Amino acid sequence: MDGTIELGTLSHAARFASIALGHVTREYPNRPGHTLAGPQDARTPASLHPVFHGSYDWHSCVHGYWLLARLLRLYPATPEADATRALFDRQLTAAKLGAECAYFAAPTARSFERPYGWAWLLKLASELAGLEHPRWSEAMAPLAGIVAQRFRDFLPIATYPVRVGAHPNTAFGLRMAADWAGHAHIQDKALLALLRHTAERWYGADTDCPAWGEPGGDDFLSSALVEAECMRRLLPPDAFLSWFGRFLPDLAAGRPAALFMPAIASDRSDGKIAHLDGLNLSRAWCFRALARALPEADARRPAMQQAAAAHLEASLPHVSGHYMGEHWLASFALLALEA
Repeated sequence: MDGTIELGTLSHAARFASIALGHVTREYPNRPGHTLAGPQDARTPASLHPVFHGSYDWHSCVHGYWLLARLLRLYPATPEADATRALFDRQLTAAKLGAECAYFAAPTARSFERPYGWAWLLKLASELAGLEHPRWSEAMAPLAGIVAQRFRDFLPIATYPVRVGAHPNTAFGLRMAADWAGHAHIQDKALLALLRHTAERWYGADTDCPAWGEPGGDDFLSSALVEAECMRRLLPPDAFLSWFGRFLPDLAAGRPAALFMPAIASDRSDGKIAHLDGLNLSRAWCFRALARALPEADARRPAMQQAAAAHLEASLPHVSGHYMGEHWLASFALLALEA
């Protein structure tokens, strides 16, 4: 086992897997990110996306599959693991994934799911690459190759980063793509170098981040913390520690204060407001991963670990209960619990 789920271990794994199994093939309600070039393009979600038509939208379905793949690796002997294998055998086939590839070939799909869905697709592909049955990874490889090429084509022409707290955030895209490019079974050194170069170009000169505007009313990412997590993943350790000290210099004192206070999700039936539970979970992920990168005796670690615990406590109980959160939150909960 190469990861540890805390705060309940197997009980969390079973709960998260059951949630995902309940929505990755649920076609409706659905919010397609689909551009129509003509009347022939007015099609149902499942006809557009034979694999990733569930979970309300394409990217949530992709990271629902990632969650299931990750839990299959960690807990391969559970009833949910057997159900996941059966799902993957039905869905992750060359024919169905070939249709997903064909969708990306349309001129109208050039920016489809850029960069958030791209990032999660590569994250899923990296998880499949180490699983027990190579057929799933082999079937996914052509689509992963297309998405990796999208990153190669896009990053050199992307003059500026996108720093919002939602899907267009570019730091999150780089961070997740790096796990695919650096995977032991993949080792795309050229793409990894491009990701690192882009991160340095976009974020390398950032200092004294005030976390201004956090949280926004529909954020599910902290633009400050996910940028730091991106740099942690891509920079050499010494270079990261130097950069991090300049970027958020007052963490030991609990500043910027906005980062340390969990967001309030006042109405979880509202899809945008429900994003704030995701913000709490993604902050917990970043705080925990960043704290682990610091020396044991570093004065910043206790404040960051306490903040992560507070954010988890605020939103971990709410990964299910309403479909506006249920179709995606467990993926971020898993990132946080494993960090």
